[in-house]
Amino acid sequence: MKTKAIILGAGMGTRMGGTFPKVLSKICGQPMISILLDTVKKTGVDEITVVIGPDMDNVKQVVAPCKTVIQYERLGTAHAVLAAESEIEPFEGCVLILFGDQPLFLPETIEKMKEKCLAGADVVVLGFIPTDARRYGRLVMGEDGLDAIVEYKDATDAQRAIKLCNSGVMCVNGKYLLPLLKQIGNNNAAHEYYLTDIVALAKKAGLKRDVVIGDADELHGVNTPEELELAEAIYKKRMNIC
Repeated sequence: MKTKAIILGAGMGTRMGGTFPKVLSKICGQPMISILLDTVKKTGVDEITVVIGPDMDNVKQVVAPCKTVIQYERLGTAHAVLAAESEIEPFEGCVLILFGDQPLFLPETIEKMKEKCLAGADVVVLGFIPTDARRYGRLVMGEDGLDAIVEYKDATDAQRAIKLCNSGVMCVNGKYLLPLLKQIGNNNAAHEYYLTDIVALAKKAGLKRDVVIGDADELHGVNTPEELELAEAIYKKRMNIC
C-alpha cells in the first residue's frame, strides 16, 4: 500500500525576526525543511508534497524534486492540508501530515505511525509528554481509542491534568482523509479550520482512532530564535557534533 506525506511549510515565521520562510531557518547549516525531508525519505514514503505560501520559490527550490502546492490564504492547519487536495484524493494507503518547523523526527516514530495506519487505524495521532504542558492540546482517550483533541485554552481542569499532549502530527487512512477534511468548519474564535477536529469527526463516523507516543525532544517545534537554538543543540547531541 502507498504512503504519502504532506508537509506544512507555508509559515513566514515572523517571530523568528527574519523576512524569509520559517522552514528555511538553519540548523547546523541546513534548512530545517531539508533535515525533515531526509528523515521522511528514509522511511520509504512513496510521495512527498510540501505546502508553501505564495512567493516562496526559495522553499520550492530547496525541497525539489518534491512536489509543492500553494496555500494562498492562511486559514488554519486543515485548510493547509486541503491545499494539497489534488495529491490526497481518496486512495488505498495512508497519508502522513507533518510540520516543517518540527525538523527533529526520528524515522522509527514515523514508521510506528505508518504501521498502525496500515494495520487498520484510520486516524493515528502522535502524542508526547512535555515538561511544560501548558500550551499544548490534550489527547482525551476513551474506551475505543482517542476521543478528541482539546486545546489547552478550551480544556476543563480534569482535561488539563492529562499528561499526554498533541504534537499536531497525524497519519490518516487515505480513503477517509479528504471526506473528513471537508467536514471541518471554522466555528471558533479565530475562524480557522483546525486539523485537530478530524479526531471527533472520525469518532462520530465510527472510524478507528489510535495514538503513538514520541519523545519530547524529537517533537520540539521552532517558532522563535531561542527555540531554533535549542533545536540545534538537540540535533548536535544526536549527531555527536561538538
